[in-house]
Amino acid sequence: MAAHGTIRLEPAERILGRLSVPGDKSISHRALLFAAVAGGRSRIRGLSPGADVASTRRAVARLGIAVREEGGDVLVEGSGWRGLDRDPGLPALELDCGNSGTTARLLLGLLAGRRGRFRLHGDASLSRRPMDRVLRPLARFGLDPPSATTLPVEIVGTRLRGARVDAEVPSAQVKGALLLAALQAEGESEIRVPGRSRDHTERMLAALGAPVRTAGDGRIFRVAGGGADLEPFDLAVPGDPSSAAFFVALACARPGSELVVEGVSLNPTRLGFVRLLRRMGASIEQIPGPERAIEPAGTLVARGGRLHGIAIDAGDVADAIDEIPLLAVVAAAADGETVIRGAAELRLKESDRIRATAALLRAAGARAEEFEDGLAVRGGSLRGGGEVDAAGDHRIAMSAAVAAALAERPLSLRGAEWVSISYPSFFEDLARLTR
Repeated sequence: MAAHGTIRLEPAERILGRLSVPGDKSISHRALLFAAVAGGRSRIRGLSPGADVASTRRAVARLGIAVREEGGDVLVEGSGWRGLDRDPGLPALELDCGNSGTTARLLLGLLAGRRGRFRLHGDASLSRRPMDRVLRPLARFGLDPPSATTLPVEIVGTRLRGARVDAEVPSAQVKGALLLAALQAEGESEIRVPGRSRDHTERMLAALGAPVRTAGDGRIFRVAGGGADLEPFDLAVPGDPSSAAFFVALACARPGSELVVEGVSLNPTRLGFVRLLRRMGASIEQIPGPERAIEPAGTLVARGGRLHGIAIDAGDVADAIDEIPLLAVVAAAADGETVIRGAAELRLKESDRIRATAALLRAAGARAEEFEDGLAVRGGSLRGGGEVDAAGDHRIAMSAAVAAALAERPLSLRGAEWVSISYPSFFEDLARLTR
């Protein structure tokens, strides 16, 4: 269980041992939703135990899809696309997305082509995050967009038509929503995205027999619609590299450390943080595991040493969007200066992650300058001794724990319970590996 309230976080001399992190959050969301529109029973092994994926699981059940556990696996009795249809004369079906932007945005694409009325809502944090980046391009398929641009949002599903659609931002959530809508549309669609992002949606859809073709270096997608049901599947979800990143980065920054992370996703679109740590001088080895049908997985081995500052630009940020706060913390313990630019998207996450990261670093005694689109962090300045507010954000809470481990003195953390969004056992694993 995640610790609650304010906790004291201690410095660590080193991190040693072996670790298996929870199932990947991004893959888990998609597995549940794709299983719901498959034509039969799917089995998901190693589903993420975090609160975000629990929101997607509850939404799938609320849509009338049977979901149950068997021996630690999750079984989903898919009913095909039509299994989600409802009488449009009924009141809107309420779907609580909790704190999960992935749940909300993928559901908008999934339900845009289904009969019925659906009302999506979430907690205070999610209700501040933009949904118009999904709703505007969905209108190109024929969805009547609501006036609301944030949750709660009510949509009326309709018969969609194929279209050429340009996504406004390089977001895996937006891309996934548009691909789900295109699969239900009449005729062929072409979706163009302005930059690269995680490729779990297109990987999984292709493996499940969906008519999705990728071109243009992963920035153009051609989809033959028609609403054919997906094939049921048996999927082992690999460990979440974004969860592993906190321990890998800590090991790299503490000389004398050695950490082995087993069974983790080695999807190249998720390992931007590994590439950036290596540029900082880190020693990280990737060992591929047995061949998997959908997602590559294997082992990461991190060894401690001296790191140095680097320049991180917009292209780097796109490859490591969730790990930027963590990398800023590591930069504060490295030699020299690290400058991060092109990261304005971080202001639209669970918290304003640029502001929250700058506040974290200052509370830890580090020197950090905040820009509209990033940060400059002076290395060698983690003294500790302050109090950090997680700002309702799991990644800020875990980054604070890494800052404390690298600091000279302990830190206090308010909001430690937010780690349960993605990694409920985070503090237990940290204590075990830093004894």
